[in-house]
Amino acid sequence: MMTRLRRTALASVLTSVLASASAALLCSATAAFGADFDGSKRLICATVDAHACDPGETCLRGLPDDIGVPRFMRIDFAAKTIAGPIRTTQIRYLDNSADQILMQGTELGYAWTVVIDKSDGTLSMTLVNRDDTYTVFGYCTPP
Repeated sequence: MMTRLRRTALASVLTSVLASASAALLCSATAAFGADFDGSKRLICATVDAHACDPGETCLRGLPDDIGVPRFMRIDFAAKTIAGPIRTTQIRYLDNSADQILMQGTELGYAWTVVIDKSDGTLSMTLVNRDDTYTVFGYCTPP
């Protein structure tokens, strides 16, 4: 028969062991994911949320497809290109810092910026011209 003191001690030990194992698993998963988003591998990115903004008006929220942004894009860091189902655009500027990869270019009269978080592959993108601003969010993964 187990006393309350022994149950408490056993629960404390099990909690400590599980916490240590979880921390080790999380650290190894983060290291594995981090290697996927360091700019050394091609990525496929899915866009999931978009905001269209005009001067003096409230931004409208919708799907990226509603504003002409492809649902999926392929990023090839070696070739410095981003490709959708219809066209491919050159990455004109690329900054690979400790926490993120920042890319910039132009397409169809818009300047664009794409930023990928190196820790988890989340994507933030802006497209701007003299009349409009679009902000798009998504997720990237190696193919």
